[in-house]
Formats: sequence, structure tokens, C-alpha cells
Amino acid sequence: MTWSIVAREPETGRFGIAISTCAFAVGAICPWVRAGTGAISTQAHTNPMHGALGIDLMAKGLPVTEALTLTLGHDEGRDIRQVHGVDARGNTFTHTGGACVDWCGHTAGEDVSVAGNMLAGPAVVADTLSRYEASAGLEFGDRLLTALEAGEAAGGDKRGKQSAALIIQGREPYREADIRVDDHPEPIAELRRLFTIYARTRRAYMHTMGNTQDFAGIVDHDEREAFVREQEKR
Repeated sequence: MTWSIVAREPETGRFGIAISTCAFAVGAICPWVRAGTGAISTQAHTNPMHGALGIDLMAKGLPVTEALTLTLGHDEGRDIRQVHGVDARGNTFTHTGGACVDWCGHTAGEDVSVAGNMLAGPAVVADTLSRYEASAGLEFGDRLLTALEAGEAAGGDKRGKQSAALIIQGREPYREADIRVDDHPEPIAELRRLFTIYARTRRAYMHTMGNTQDFAGIVDHDEREAFVREQEKR
């Protein structure tokens, strides 16, 4: 009942997830991410423990392939689950249980995986990955959202539309972007609208906040505003 793209940007080490479904608040339960560790989407008959435990195992040094193999081994419902993700080394893992609702399936590329179930057909997953791979010149969040839009154009969730989310995790413990549309007749279009606002008014400001190298960040008002203006030119 969901499709998603999970990716790592190798140039920066950032992780991103874009996801949509015909169910309420997909961004609240399916995507999991941690700085310097990895990103996971747990979907179909969602078991959030794959995200919570999988991320913890990856933080201890296990590659995503081993971490999610372990979590699935503990899950008696693995045949109705779909889980996929990427770790800090760019390794990917994909699992689609044999009892997931058709159309269901997954694919992966370098530093990226795409998976979905209860979809209009295989083109949803294939076109999402294809557009992502063809859009390397875009800013990371825009690239993920553009890929999700391609999946929707291919049919998306065959039941309809309700929610969508976009998450970007950089090297800091807080997220660069966490944009959610919980209930909307056109959730991906609304996600695009909100992302446009974020890119115009929030993305540059995020770089002035306190971080692991500088706890306070830029506190002087004039210096902060000058920095934001410079970032916005890029």
C-alpha cells in the first residue's frame, strides 16, 4: 500500500527518504533515519521495529544487509512485510515478502533502493529509480521528490492517494528536512508545494543553527542574515 525511495548522497553522506501511500500519516511510522548510520523504510503491513532495531544495529557497525536480515529473522510476519534501506557505506538491502499485495516488488541502484506494494504496476518502482538516477544534477531533496513524482505518474498506489513525506538527514543529530503531508487529496503535489517553501525560506537558515562543531551556531543577527543571503544565491 506504499512505495518509497531510500538513498544516500555519497558526496555528503546525507540520507533521504521520499514516500507516499493511500493511508494516513505515512511519514510518522514508515521512514527511519539516523545521521552517519543509515536509512530504512518499513512498509506493507508495517512493523516499525525493523526501523528502530535495524538503525540501532547499523549504528553498532552492522551493514544494512546483516541488520535487516536479523530483524526479519525475528519477525513471524516477514512474509507480509516490505523493508528496504541503505547504510553509511552505500550498501543496500531490499525485502518484499511473498504475501505482500500485488503489484509488489523492489529494485536498487548505487546508494539507492526503491520498493512498493499494492501499486498500479512495476513501472511505479522502475520509473522512480530511473528518474532518480537521471537527475543527479538536482539538489538532493528535489531529486528524491522528482523521483517520487515519476512513480506517481506511472500509477502510484492503485487504491488512491492520502499521505506523503520527505526526510533529509545530514551529519547533525537533527534532520535537515522533515516535511509531511498526513491527509490530502493530492499529497505529492502538496509535498512539492511545502518543499518549495522549505527551499526558499528554511534550507539556508538550517546552516546557521547550532551543530556538533559549533554548539551555538551563528548568533549575531546581521552575520546570520548575511550568511543566509549568501546561501540562497547558490
